[in-house]
Amino acid sequence: MLKKPVLATVVLLSLGMAVQAPAAQPGVTKKAWGKMPDGAVVDLYTLTNKNGAVAKITTYGATLTELHVPDRNGKLGDVVLGFTNLKQYLAGHPFFGSTVGRVANRIANGKFTLDGVEYPLARNNGNHHLHGGEKAFDKVVWRARTVQSSLGPAVEFAYTSPNLEEGYPGELVSRVTYTLTNNNELRLDYTAKTDAPTPVNLTHHSYFNLAGKGTILDHELMLAAKRYTPGDATMIPTGKIASVKGTPFDFTKPTPMGARIGQLKPRPAYSDPGGYDLNYVLDSGGKSLALAARVRDPKSGRVMEILTDEPGIQFYTGNFLDGSLKGKNGVVYKKNTGFCLETQHFPDSPNKPQFPSVILRPGQVYKQTTIHRFTTDRR
Repeated sequence: MLKKPVLATVVLLSLGMAVQAPAAQPGVTKKAWGKMPDGAVVDLYTLTNKNGAVAKITTYGATLTELHVPDRNGKLGDVVLGFTNLKQYLAGHPFFGSTVGRVANRIANGKFTLDGVEYPLARNNGNHHLHGGEKAFDKVVWRARTVQSSLGPAVEFAYTSPNLEEGYPGELVSRVTYTLTNNNELRLDYTAKTDAPTPVNLTHHSYFNLAGKGTILDHELMLAAKRYTPGDATMIPTGKIASVKGTPFDFTKPTPMGARIGQLKPRPAYSDPGGYDLNYVLDSGGKSLALAARVRDPKSGRVMEILTDEPGIQFYTGNFLDGSLKGKNGVVYKKNTGFCLETQHFPDSPNKPQFPSVILRPGQVYKQTTIHRFTTDRR
């Protein structure tokens, strides 16, 4: 199932209470942030709206590095995991804030067949292909330009992926526009066009921690999903759709992320230490923009709602964070320090004809809209 024109991911931030006048002037600023090994310059853009909310995005991977939103007392805090400099990102990281493509999530056995032709891909996740390959959208430098928007400060990022890059057919032109609106929305609008049939499944891959530090296991999660796609021992969907009822995967009512996580045992075949990492089938079916998830941090009072017109969402509890990475302000990223909710089409869709299609053809425009709406519980 392909969407109609213009691919968009939106993040909506709503202040729960008034905050002091921002120190920075609203608008967009740009600074050089370093160079790639080949000498390509990497920039960092800072978006500040009239309320003082701040988002920082780098041209390396069109990556969100910081997102500052208020707690119940009106104090702004950074709610995404990441680093302070380019060198740390280049050293390797688990997709902190990345724009992921061409195809997010896993493709079984690193291959798919399209129109009778088999295309081999990198096997960068055991025997499988993950998040676009070894040097995918998260590891390239995107072109960027400030754009005019009546909604607030905005920057458009663009990348042209050549034919057979990471094994994918066709030249694919992708764009993502980050807008920090004066209504405290961080809006990401994506478009993608191709000159040959190719699979496309883009997503945003921030690790969130609404408290800004510590564990996320006490965050309360509600998912508007009564079903999920069961996977095998290596996280590849079986192709079936199953009910979450009576399983540890049931978040149809607000439940702490850690309430049942102990029931999820390690998966040796996947080297997984245990935790949530699965795709949910959203009740909306991806037919229109609808509520997909709601997360509340009881400490800070921050609440994040996610709305999307994608058919699925991957819930991941940072199982592989092992304390080896040190992020902003010297924070050590341990297991369960952050969570991901990646709006998407289902994993291994190119090999599962019963799943909603991810095939984009010439003349079509790929579209996706996702909204992260931040409020507070106002206690």
